[in-house]
Amino acid sequence: MIALQRPYGRVLVANRGEIACRVMRTARLKGLETVAIYSDADCDSLHVRQADLHTAIGGALPRDSYLNVEAILAAVKRTGADAVHPGYGFLAENADFAEAVIAAGVVWIGPSPHAIRAMGNKARAKNLMRDAGVPCIPGYDGPDQSDTTLVTEAARVGYPLMVKAASGGGGRGMRLVHEPAQLPGALRSARAEALAAFGSDELILERALTQARHVEVQVFGDAHGNVIHLGERDCSVQRRHQKLIEESPCPAVDPGLREALGQMAVRAARAIGYVGAGTVECLLAPDGQFYFMEMNTRLQVEHAVTEAVTGYDLVAWQLDVAAGLALETTQDKVRLNGHAIEARLTAEDVTGGFMPQTGTVLRWQPSDLARIDHGLAQGVEVSPYYDSMLAKVIAHGATRDEARRKLAMALGDTVLLGVTTNQSFLIRCLEHPDFIAGDCDTGFVDRAIGQGLAAEPPPQPGTITRAAALALGGDTFGAAPEPSERQLASLECHARLRSGTGAWDVWLRYPRAPGERVRARLKVLEPQHATADGGQQAVVALTRDGLTNGMRDGARGASSGATSPAAIELEISPGDLSCIAAREGQTLYLKDCGCAWRFEVDDPRVRRVQSDASGEMTAPLSGRIAAVHVSAGQAVARGQPLVVMEAMKMEHVITAPFDGEVAVVSVAQNDQVRLGALLVRVLAPG
Repeated sequence: MIALQRPYGRVLVANRGEIACRVMRTARLKGLETVAIYSDADCDSLHVRQADLHTAIGGALPRDSYLNVEAILAAVKRTGADAVHPGYGFLAENADFAEAVIAAGVVWIGPSPHAIRAMGNKARAKNLMRDAGVPCIPGYDGPDQSDTTLVTEAARVGYPLMVKAASGGGGRGMRLVHEPAQLPGALRSARAEALAAFGSDELILERALTQARHVEVQVFGDAHGNVIHLGERDCSVQRRHQKLIEESPCPAVDPGLREALGQMAVRAARAIGYVGAGTVECLLAPDGQFYFMEMNTRLQVEHAVTEAVTGYDLVAWQLDVAAGLALETTQDKVRLNGHAIEARLTAEDVTGGFMPQTGTVLRWQPSDLARIDHGLAQGVEVSPYYDSMLAKVIAHGATRDEARRKLAMALGDTVLLGVTTNQSFLIRCLEHPDFIAGDCDTGFVDRAIGQGLAAEPPPQPGTITRAAALALGGDTFGAAPEPSERQLASLECHARLRSGTGAWDVWLRYPRAPGERVRARLKVLEPQHATADGGQQAVVALTRDGLTNGMRDGARGASSGATSPAAIELEISPGDLSCIAAREGQTLYLKDCGCAWRFEVDDPRVRRVQSDASGEMTAPLSGRIAAVHVSAGQAVARGQPLVVMEAMKMEHVITAPFDGEVAVVSVAQNDQVRLGALLVRVLAPG
């Protein structure tokens, strides 16, 4: 390596959460001081606790803090930072921000503003790539943005096609259009979303490739003219264009295709004089032909799988290259060893349509079976203001199947209570036959959800019994609750529990003498799970917990279509009531049988269902009111949009429950509301 050209010693990370912690970890290993910035919502976050210095930059909304260039530059000056790392998201691909940092005499740990601008607009980027001989998806990316031209060009491109925002990414302003009649509505909604998200409503059209894989190549360049690639990643397991599981190498790429992909990516990077970490994203068709989509001029969320198979620390490389050092290796020395897979743990309710979730982290115990990058700590609030990703779990193995099994085990071993997550869903994805076979294109998740992948399995009797013991024991966890004098007289306690998979009455009869087993009787209140032939089955009576001493005196299972409640009796030892748990009000959180469970002793969702029937529309989550479409006195039809909420970069439309008239509108655009807040009241006619 050559001598240090631009020495610096204090790095401000202009980001939050998991990536801020990740960057600071490597920076400190290299002897650099770290500075954290934080919004009002993040004052007690882990990235703040781990930094050498920290400073507040503004309100909870991103535009008031993490997107506030002036506030961040003031923080740089205030803390004496002499370098800025943008992480990913927020201002990471903002050329104006990069220029402002450089103009302030501070080292920018990222690509040049010129490179960011060159790739920041998909239309201009595709033109550059075509000039460089890089194959691009057929489509339209011209300057004429009139509907007439776009409709004409769509007919030329052919259906199905993708409508995409020319600026930005992350699936915003992106619509899949199957037929011409859908195009006008797709153009309107894509323009509106793109303008709100990126400040530009420019669109491009691309032919939609069916059964294609999303494959990307990691590239790295330095200021000395060296550019190399570090192999490819497969990011096909995604929903709503948001990646869920990533892996390296891609199961469908052989050495010859890998060389061709790598050469293409290096050619693309050289075409714009790229310096730093970047990712060239492509679609890989079933016939092996690949097409350039875009280049992300930053570190990627999924960079960890590349680190696992190459053994290189990409953040360390970013820090070195920004200081003027040459890359530590050459292309001929890059080797991919084994296989790595990463899963994104997000705050989402899968059974509720992947609705973003908020809450307080009550228990957090990351597994030691895999690498887990996160920004979590017990007591941290998961707010509605930022992305729903909480952590990344990364497993490495000698083979793909070894990495897959290790990742599923690590996810099952990780404890996160207090916030509903996609943890179980990720495990089910990893255990799906198509994923095991490596046969996943970008439509995998949607197909699997259609086959029931999003349906949560019912809890086993032992899990329900432990939840009942916790409900009756107040704040006592990890052991059988102490019965009250009244309970001792009868030796029996009763609890009513609800979860997303059912509702139960549970009676617990406690031991009269030491060594006597606890007796439990569970009665299904609301059998909810459909059978293959469309009937209904009792949930609990069909399962058998390994902790039980047998089912006695209860129905072994209600027949298909049965309406009478089922019951089950079991015996367990007092010690079997222990589990990892937390309680918040009337909500119980349990980690049991490898899954995180949530039970309501007094279920607020019942009240929400009742309020919907009465026309009281309440907030299904905490978030911002993005739009209000109605006013008091207005007639509405069932299904008509009333209010649009935004949380964690996603929009949710609240619709009218029936035909009627709007009596009350309790919110206005840009209001911040909490879960359960009244939004609109609709009166039924008559």
